[in-house]
Amino acid sequence: MAKAGGITNAVNVGIAVQADWENREFISHISLNIHRLFDFLVQFEATTKSKLSALNEKLDTLERRLELLEVQVSTASANPSVFK
Repeated sequence: MAKAGGITNAVNVGIAVQADWENREFISHISLNIHRLFDFLVQFEATTKSKLSALNEKLDTLERRLELLEVQVSTASANPSVFK
């Protein structure tokens, strides 16, 4: 009977080792995917900041042009002889 118990114990250890290996593999996949997600988010942030900065510069330029046009219109309105 001692021999049969030893085989059962060896089978149980083998099952436990296999389960542990599968758990470690699963954790490794999860860790890798978290790392990939983090890399994507860092790249996305950098790209978004760059695009928003470029858009902000364009908006600043348009605001300055609009202010200039507003001054020109108010000047022309104050001096209607410009239109004659």
